Amino acid sequence: MINRQLLRPESIVVIGGSNNVHKPGGAVVRNLIQGGYKGTLRIVNPKEDEVQGIKVFHDAKEIPPTELAILVVAAKFCPDYVELLASTKEVRAFIIISAGFGEETKAGAALEQRILDTCERYGASLIGPNCIGLLTRWHHSVFTKPIPKLSPRGVDFISGSGATAVFILESAVTKGLQFNSVWSIGNGKQIGIETVLEYMDEHFDASRDALVKLLYIENIADPDKLLFHATSLIRKGCHIAAIKAGSSSAGRRAASSHTGAIASSDSAVEALFRKAGIVRCFSREELTTVGCIFKSLEWRTESGERREERGARRVESGLRIAIVTHAGGPGVMLTDALSKGGMTVPPISTEKAEQLKARLLPGATAANPIDILATGNPEHLATAIDFCDKELDDIDAIMVIFGTPGLVQLYEAYDMLHRKILECSKPIFPILPSVSTAGPEVQEFLSRGHVSFSDEVTLATALAQVMKTPAPAEQNVVVNGVDVPRIRRIIDGMAPQGGQGDGAFYLEPGRVHELLDCAGIPTVPEFVSDSKADVLAFADKCGYPVVAKVVGPVHKSDVGGVALNVRSREVLAAEFDRMMNISQARAVMVQKMIRGTELFIGAKYEPRFGHVVLCGLGGIFVEVLKDVSSGLAPLSYEEAYSMIRSLRGYNIIKGTRGKAGINERKYAEIIVRLSTLLRFATEIKEMDINPLLADANDVV
Repeated sequence: MINRQLLRPESIVVIGGSNNVHKPGGAVVRNLIQGGYKGTLRIVNPKEDEVQGIKVFHDAKEIPPTELAILVVAAKFCPDYVELLASTKEVRAFIIISAGFGEETKAGAALEQRILDTCERYGASLIGPNCIGLLTRWHHSVFTKPIPKLSPRGVDFISGSGATAVFILESAVTKGLQFNSVWSIGNGKQIGIETVLEYMDEHFDASRDALVKLLYIENIADPDKLLFHATSLIRKGCHIAAIKAGSSSAGRRAASSHTGAIASSDSAVEALFRKAGIVRCFSREELTTVGCIFKSLEWRTESGERREERGARRVESGLRIAIVTHAGGPGVMLTDALSKGGMTVPPISTEKAEQLKARLLPGATAANPIDILATGNPEHLATAIDFCDKELDDIDAIMVIFGTPGLVQLYEAYDMLHRKILECSKPIFPILPSVSTAGPEVQEFLSRGHVSFSDEVTLATALAQVMKTPAPAEQNVVVNGVDVPRIRRIIDGMAPQGGQGDGAFYLEPGRVHELLDCAGIPTVPEFVSDSKADVLAFADKCGYPVVAKVVGPVHKSDVGGVALNVRSREVLAAEFDRMMNISQARAVMVQKMIRGTELFIGAKYEPRFGHVVLCGLGGIFVEVLKDVSSGLAPLSYEEAYSMIRSLRGYNIIKGTRGKAGINERKYAEIIVRLSTLLRFATEIKEMDINPLLADANDVV
């Protein structure tokens, strides 16, 4: 729970506060004082009489009633302090900085549980333990640095790791990114990342609250809650970007040793973020760069009042960029990176280019990138920006690269850039690379509420990640054409067959066919039997060529259990005899041989997340290139199309080099129908449909 005493306490006590600012107890007191906390600040320390100018209580029993307690003492003392403060001092919010709890030992986990039980009994909020604290515009209850500039214009940042939060803040401060709040949840015993998002969602006020949320996640404890509240916030006008650490096997070991977090499957995380509309990032630099991109889209007045957001809230594919630079090389590199990310740098027409060149220095170019030359002055910079904003209708945003070789001061140029950011109707992304030779000028520019991107390629890469993130998906289950009652009758009527442990088993081909039929997923005509005569009779009826597959072994190809393009009774009879001699063979399946582009759909049940559905190109593209995208069941048609179009091999699906594409609509429909089947058949733990065969007319 999150209450007023945690967010806006009228009084704070630091248990373990000290004069040594190089230790957490002293540093948190320093930050509270320097942060201008206006309430009553109390310190408990049995060995000091005065701490940083504040009279000290030697025993927590001596303090008056207080609203928030910050504990910076050994873990073994924390449960008793929490009990004392909650029961006798009316403390209703705790921030426990101390480590040595469930992240380390079972004994520590028991201490942590005692603290939680006490907080729940008294209705108190609990941040931590094992965290750096909570940083808001009301109180700076952290022991670390840097303390970023805090502003209602800033971003909200929630981190599952204290040390990582510090490194992300370091990255953000150098870019000028301001913060509204910083939450370090530590072990998240009561308040986790999902809980903070829930509070922000349920108390959201667009006129007052931060519109950008940045997350660093090590453990997704409640995927449904994260999905619901992230989706809700984004639909209310927010942007959310997140890092999920611990997705690889090596990363899982690292995350586990650090916080005891259990990493989720990477495909499940990817699917969850896609469904919610969360921009996924993979590094600190990328996360803070995406945060700066979102802030650059906000349009504010000189006083900082939020007016509206420039451009679409969701950056669409094909975003058109104008580049204004006084250095040719960075402009070219930026053009390349934008193009690689799916954006365009449109050429300027000859007529308009001549109009612009007439207003710039001789030798300047206006082809886009617009190069005003190294000798271009602030007026030339303003001229180029105004031209892009007012004269070029096919431009959505402007990127400005402006530094110095160390010969001039840039105060005037950056003052001009400041005014243009406020005036222009199109968003401007400032790339200010001269942080060494023009450090003071850059810092003054940032102090006026702006951000700066120090590297143009990093900006383009992050913008591409924003661009490809879909809008939040609808949460409705598409049941049209899916026979849910029949699905349940089939599943509920199955008796465990053994063979996989824990009651798990592989479905017989007939049952698979029934379930796919319930979902309206078209299948090729097939027949299964251990009778050679019956198999031959079916092949005669459906017509040659056919495919023969052994029934029994799961990985049929590995044991030579697949025969393609069988064109006669004689060959089929021989294949039947051969396959029935394969170890574990029980029967032979025969199917009509069809051709087409090979596609793939698979699904895996992930605990807490539900079914992750994968789609991609079939055959070697799945096994070797692993060109797949993921979605979280149930899926909407918009999600299915987004999954298909995010594949690296999408051009094959769309059709390329004279070869017709496949029926994309039917492919998306099968993905949606399968996800609905899985939604009502959670007993299915893993499945593959490989291959789906597709052409311009059908997918089977």
